[in-house]
Amino acid sequence: MPHVSALLGFALVSFGMVLTPGPNMIYLISRSITQGPAAGIVSLGGVALGFVFYMLCAAFGITALLFAVPYAYDALRLGGAAYLLWLAWQAVKPNGRSPFQVRELKVDGPGKLFAMGFVTNLLNPKIAMLYLALLPQFIDPAQGSVLAQSLVLGSIQTVISVSVNGIIALTAGSIALFLGTRPSWLLVQRYLMGTVLAGLAVKIAFEAKRA
Repeated sequence: MPHVSALLGFALVSFGMVLTPGPNMIYLISRSITQGPAAGIVSLGGVALGFVFYMLCAAFGITALLFAVPYAYDALRLGGAAYLLWLAWQAVKPNGRSPFQVRELKVDGPGKLFAMGFVTNLLNPKIAMLYLALLPQFIDPAQGSVLAQSLVLGSIQTVISVSVNGIIALTAGSIALFLGTRPSWLLVQRYLMGTVLAGLAVKIAFEAKRA
C-alpha cells in the first residue's frame, strides 16, 4: 500500500486536474446541456472505462519501467512537473476559454454516447500524462509492490474523477447559467486552479529521488 501522504498527495493532484478544463469536461458539459443530464451520465460511463484502461496499462508499464531504467523516475518526475506548469498557465492565461461555453452536438443513442465518452478519454492527453508522468511520483518501492500501489492510486483517481464529472454532468445547465451571469466567479476558479497546479509542479520538481 502507498504511504498515507502519497495517497493524499495523489488525491489532491487528481482533484486539481479534474477541475481543470480538458476534453472530458468539455465533452460531458456539452453533451449534458445539449441532450440532458442522462446523456451526460451515459457518456461518463465510457469516460470511466477509459480511466480503467489507462490505469491497467500504466500499472503494468510503470512496474516494468521503474525497474528496468535507472533514471526513469527522474525523467517522469520532471516531465510531470513541466506538464502541471503548462496546465497552470492554461488556467490563468488571458482569454482562456470556459468549458461551459457549449459546443453544439447532435443527439446520439446510448451506445454511441458511451463509445464517444470512452474514445474522448483515450485521446485525452491530460489523462495520459497523469498516469504516465505524475502517478509514478507517488509510488515508493519501499512500500511494497509497485503494481499494487499503481492500482490503488489509479482507483483513487478514477473515483475522484468520476464523482466530480458526475456532479458536473448533472448540474451543467445550472452551472453554465450561474457563471454566465457572474464572470468574476469563473476568473477566481481559473486562478485558484492555476495556483494549486503550479504549487504541485514545484513540489514534484524539487522532490528528492526516492531510495
